[in-house]
Amino acid sequence: MIVIDYTDRRPIYEQVVERFQSLVLCGILEKDAPLPSVRNLAMELSINPNTIQRAYTELERRGVIYTVKGKGNFVADLRALLTLREKEIREEMWLLVRKAKEAGLSKERVSRLLDAAWQGETADAGEAVQESYVGGEAHD
Repeated sequence: MIVIDYTDRRPIYEQVVERFQSLVLCGILEKDAPLPSVRNLAMELSINPNTIQRAYTELERRGVIYTVKGKGNFVADLRALLTLREKEIREEMWLLVRKAKEAGLSKERVSRLLDAAWQGETADAGEAVQESYVGGEAHD
């Protein structure tokens, strides 16, 4: 369920948070599904229970899980997580659009690149730049 990458520079609790978020977004963990207890998950991953508690606290702060006293932790309504994820993506898109404008790419070119990315296609970076710039002017 959760795999820790010890070569990753991020703290372990952040990896746990990210992995649980992914499991929820993919539908593997559904609304109101119980999470493993702090103690059980810590033993399973061979890490300190405080690390798991910190991850669960962060997940609860983000609205991904909720706690029922004496019962454990459960997956919260997916809408809160989707709203958070959409906000993060929107912020990243604003940065990318700004970079594209600064680089002189046209709106049409950026739209085609987005469509290709959406379809899972990859294009040679040189080809993308060559198509967008002719004679020092950006166009399509």
